[in-house]
Amino acid sequence: MPEIRVATRASALARAQTGWVRDRITARSGRPTTEVLVTSEGDVSQAALTSFGGQGVFVTAVREAVVAGTADVAVHSMKDMPTANDPRTVIAAVPTREDVRDYLVTTVSSLADLPDAATVATGSPRRAAYLRRARPDLRIVGIRGNVDSRVARVDRGDVDAVVIACAGLHRLGLTPPGFALDLDAMLPAVGQGALAVEMRRGDDLGAVAAIDDPDSRAAVTAERALLSGLRAGCAAPVGALATVAGTTLELRAAVVSPDGSQMYECVMSGSVNHAYDIGAKAADELIGQGAGRLLGEDR
Repeated sequence: MPEIRVATRASALARAQTGWVRDRITARSGRPTTEVLVTSEGDVSQAALTSFGGQGVFVTAVREAVVAGTADVAVHSMKDMPTANDPRTVIAAVPTREDVRDYLVTTVSSLADLPDAATVATGSPRRAAYLRRARPDLRIVGIRGNVDSRVARVDRGDVDAVVIACAGLHRLGLTPPGFALDLDAMLPAVGQGALAVEMRRGDDLGAVAAIDDPDSRAAVTAERALLSGLRAGCAAPVGALATVAGTTLELRAAVVSPDGSQMYECVMSGSVNHAYDIGAKAADELIGQGAGRLLGEDR
């Protein structure tokens, strides 16, 4: 059988999650796979993601490898994916989602135990807003780099804590000191913990579609519809989590002001078959409450 060429960024986390996808494609289809490494702008620049576009910065180069025919499949972190569809490609699979929570790498046992004016590193406006909401005294500083280098900042005592997605730690097999943040304290980013396996539109999706998880796809469909309806990017201070129980999907969503002083929230539920509509309705509800003002638009 011909190999399936799988494009990925060259970071340790990207390669780990791509290896996970490759193993499952081979297990389900019997087709061998090979890795195609791609460098994205986000991997080269050390500037804050928001300074050069943010959304899609880790996606474009990997996607173009598929469009150009140098790879058959691309693997992305779903939370990096722009909400607008690319007419040249299709998300062939959303595999089973990992832990959606955020993790505080620190030597203390709770957020309340951080010292006064503690320094917490994150490059995410969402995480920063939630942290300031819980602890206005915290000093939030930006951070870039791979997971290991961010964890090392705590080990060296450069900062008191760093926020990292649980999914990334699990996929890398890392267990740094700290704890997962409760979902009531910090809703995840849209698509956090999920992967998007992308292919050229019109190609045979069979070998890849076999690893799709319908509940994970429905959940991220609702969350991405919310983000699209809010006209917000992946770096916006928007938290969301959709969960599926049987035939019912429930979406929790929030928009938080950068300083954490204001928050608009809603919960929407309905048939799992109407996942996109649930997300769109949640966006309308939040905009109706006034959330648009926190996203920089008078809506």
